[in-house]
Amino acid sequence: MKKTSEILVVDDDFAHRTMLKTLIGGWRYAVSEADDGESAIEAVRRRPFDLVLMDIRMVRVSGIEALEEIRQINPALPIILMTAYASVETAVEALKKGAYDYLTKPLDFDELRLVLERGLEHTHLKEENLLLKERLGLRFDRRNLIGRSEAMTGLLDLVAQVAPSEATVLISGESGTGKEIIAAAIHYNSLRKDGPFVKINCAAITETLLESELFGHEKGAFTGADRRKEGKFRQANGGTILLDEVSEMSLAMQVKLLRVLQEREITRVGGEEVIPIDVRVITATNRDLVREIAAGHFREDLYYRLNVVTLQVPPLRERREDIPLLAIHFLKEFADKNHKEIKGFTPRALDRMLRYPWPGNVRELMNTVERGVVLSRSDYLDESDLSPVLMENVPGKENHGAAVEEFSLESVEKITILKTLEEVGGNKSEAARRLGITRRTLHQKLRKYGMM
Repeated sequence: MKKTSEILVVDDDFAHRTMLKTLIGGWRYAVSEADDGESAIEAVRRRPFDLVLMDIRMVRVSGIEALEEIRQINPALPIILMTAYASVETAVEALKKGAYDYLTKPLDFDELRLVLERGLEHTHLKEENLLLKERLGLRFDRRNLIGRSEAMTGLLDLVAQVAPSEATVLISGESGTGKEIIAAAIHYNSLRKDGPFVKINCAAITETLLESELFGHEKGAFTGADRRKEGKFRQANGGTILLDEVSEMSLAMQVKLLRVLQEREITRVGGEEVIPIDVRVITATNRDLVREIAAGHFREDLYYRLNVVTLQVPPLRERREDIPLLAIHFLKEFADKNHKEIKGFTPRALDRMLRYPWPGNVRELMNTVERGVVLSRSDYLDESDLSPVLMENVPGKENHGAAVEEFSLESVEKITILKTLEEVGGNKSEAARRLGITRRTLHQKLRKYGMM
């Protein structure tokens, strides 16, 4: 049964606090109350909450003071601050001290609900995607397939459809996206799952040796061939072979591979015996094969043999909602491996990871988390534990000549809204969805900034 999220509402205004408790309770969250910052700190010490919604202006201990104390107790706890005295200076101070977000009174209830949902995502990240359990088998390493984004669920639907067939599959995608894991998913969910799954990286073997690696050789076929050797195709008989980076094959090897696919038979290097094979072929590449064909680097007839079904693995920047899921998974994996007790990420570390473009994709994320685990000295990984590259490459810094914190919040918000509208061709509903706000709130902000 799914755990009910527990939210602590902190406000010295009894009427406002009671209204929030009723409203948030109606959204099926468990709500506790505190009437000032001091009692909020004690409440957080006593029990584990999933999120704190706290007023800034309180008589005895302010929200800013309580924020600092609570961050010492649990740095990963999302804290959303609210105030009727909105100012850029107060907001910047709160965010610099580790607040997850900032709302102004009177509250927009739709916006409040969205901000609560986003904040709770930091607390309730899943280490496993239940959808994957239903769709995919458990005999292969699933870590790079963790995700609930539309791009990944669409890909997994295709994997589920393709796996039971005998179709040749071409997997394309940038380096580090997990193409090999997709190939394993196809094999271990196919009728050949009890057969061998053999992998070979065509880019890692010289042209002169690749033919021998694939098809085998006879004794004396070339210098150093002191005995007969079976190739990868024979080793994969009755199962699946993955030809990774197939685009790196020479044109001469492409001709030989085409013949194998057409005839379903091989001949060892230096031999004459024709050997029938029963192998499903999966290929992978990080190149655009259509462009490679146009450039004369790849045979068109081989492309159509390999391209019976194409699966495109999305880069990590196109499925950002999966970043926290993957990060938490890697955190647990490397914490266990290094015998460390690390409970999670601070909201600032997660925010930094969400904003980074990840040119190295999932592999780069995995290496970043491993580095953080190795170097961390606390219970939670903070942004200072991440790779320096993440600290340097953030949106706004290279485009506007200053760090995000050097802008007013309003100017950053305006830039973000304009860029999002540009990306979606002016579609306000889609822009609101990407920004994580309601369409009504977007309209209010557009009017506020004179953009409509």
